[in-house]
Amino acid sequence: MITALLAMRQRVLAVLGAISMYRLALFALAALAVIALGLSLARLVGPTAPEILATFAVLAVAISAVDAVAQRVLRLPWRIESSLVTALILLFVLAPSLTAAGLGGIALAGVLASVSKYVIAWRGRHIVNPAAFGAAVVTILGLGTFSAWWVGTPWLSPFVALLGLLVLWRTEKVRLVLVFLLIVVTVSVVRQGMQSASFGIPFSPGEALLAAITQTPYLFLGAFMLSEPLTLPPRRWQQFAVAALVGVLAGWPIPVGSLFTLGQERALLIGNLLAFAFALRSSVRLVLTKRSFVTPTAQELTFRTKGRLRFLAGQYLELEVPHRNPDARGTRREFSIVSAPADLPTLRIAYKDGDQKHPSSYKRALKAAEPGAVLAVTGTWGDFLLPRGTAPVLMVAAGIGVTPFVSQLRQLQATGVERDIVLVYVASEAAELAFRDELAATGARTIVFTRDEPADLPAHWTWAQGVRLDADGLQRVVPDLALRHAFISGPPRLIADLAPALQRARGVTTDAFAGY
Repeated sequence: MITALLAMRQRVLAVLGAISMYRLALFALAALAVIALGLSLARLVGPTAPEILATFAVLAVAISAVDAVAQRVLRLPWRIESSLVTALILLFVLAPSLTAAGLGGIALAGVLASVSKYVIAWRGRHIVNPAAFGAAVVTILGLGTFSAWWVGTPWLSPFVALLGLLVLWRTEKVRLVLVFLLIVVTVSVVRQGMQSASFGIPFSPGEALLAAITQTPYLFLGAFMLSEPLTLPPRRWQQFAVAALVGVLAGWPIPVGSLFTLGQERALLIGNLLAFAFALRSSVRLVLTKRSFVTPTAQELTFRTKGRLRFLAGQYLELEVPHRNPDARGTRREFSIVSAPADLPTLRIAYKDGDQKHPSSYKRALKAAEPGAVLAVTGTWGDFLLPRGTAPVLMVAAGIGVTPFVSQLRQLQATGVERDIVLVYVASEAAELAFRDELAATGARTIVFTRDEPADLPAHWTWAQGVRLDADGLQRVVPDLALRHAFISGPPRLIADLAPALQRARGVTTDAFAGY
C-alpha cells in the first residue's frame, strides 16, 4: 500500500511539475471562482453573481495597478500571476458587494494587500500574507467591508479540497496542511462542545466535526494561504510549528478586548510572524562569476554571495531570473546546491542544458546570463538532510540529481566526519557523470549505472555492468538495503519505479524534481 502511494505521488508530481506553482495556484483559484459563480446563479452560495463579478473586477484592477507601479519603481518584473492570485484569494475572503462603500473598502483591501508585498518585506521576502493583511486591516478598522470568508460553505468545500490538493501536491505541502487541519478541526470541535455545555445545548461530536470541515474556511485557509512559500520558514518542523499555531488561533478565536478576535486571517498573520522569526536569514543576491559545462549537457554556475547566506548540505535554493514574456513555468526555479556550506561565500548550482527543442523561457534566460549578472535567491529550504548519528546511508542519484549529494559528501569531507555511504549514480552514458573528481575525492563507495562502461573509474567505484536500475536492480547491487536510510534524488518517475525496493530500506527521503 505504501509502495503504491509513493509511486502514485511521484507520477502525479511529474505531471504537475510542468507548470509553475504560482500559475497552478492561479488556475485552481480561477476554476474555483467559476464554480462559485455557477453556484451563485443556482442560489447555492450567499453572494450573487453580479457581486462576485464586481468584487473581482475591483480587486484585479486595484492590485494590478499598485503592483505595476511598485514593480516599475523597484525595477522588478511585473508578475500578473501574483496580482491575480491575491485578487482571487481576497474575492473569497471579503464580503462581495455592489455598493459604492463596499466596493471602495474592497479596493482599499486590495491596495493594502499589494503595498504589503513591498513595504512589509525583508530583503525580498514577504513577512505577512498580503491577502490576509489587506483583509485584516479593513475588517478591524471597519473601512467599508469585512472578512466574511464566504468560501466556507458545504457546496464549495469539495471543490476547495480537490483544487487545493493539486496545488499542495505540486508544492509538496500536503503534510503541512494536514497537520493544520487536524489541529484546527480538533480545537474547533472542542470549543463547540464546551460552548454547548456552558449553555446547556445538546452537542453532537459528529455534526460538529462535519461542520468544522465543510462550513468553515479552514480548507481554503490551509490550501491557498498558509502554504504560500514566501511566508513559510525553511525547515519542516518549523513549518509544522507555524501550522499548529495558526490552527489553534483559527480554531479557537481569542477576543482582543471588545475590538476583534484572533481568528482566520489574523491567526495567519500571527503565524507569519513566527515563520519570519524562523527565517531571518532571508534572501540574498548572487553575483555570477563563472559558468562551465560539467557534462556535455549539464552546466554549473558559480556565484559569489552578496550578504549572509546560510544553508545545510542537501538543501535547495529558489533562484529568480527575471525575463520578458515568461512562460507557464514562471521566473523562479528551485536548485539543489552543489557546494558545501564550508565553501561559502562561493556557491554553486548545476542544471541540465541539453539540446531541447522547446526549452522553457526560464532556461533560455538563465543560459543568457553572463558573468557579473546579479540574481536573487528568495530563500533556502528543505529537509533533504543526512540523519544524525552513524546509521549507514544509501544515496541514489539520477543525472544532475547528484547535486545535493555532492554538497553532503563535500561537507562530511570538510568536517572530517566518516560515514558508511553507498552512492548509486545513474546516467544515460558515461560522459554524463558529473562531478566525478569531487565525488571520488570524498572516498564514498559508488556504483555507476550507465549504458556504456566508464573508463578509468576510481578504485572505490564500480560499474553495474548493464544492470537496469529498477527495484530488482537496486536490491541486487545494494544487498544490505534494509540496513540503510535511502536518499533518492531524481525525476519522480524514477522514484516511482524504485518504490517496491525502497519499502525495504530503513527509511526513505526523496528529493524529486520535475525539470524545467
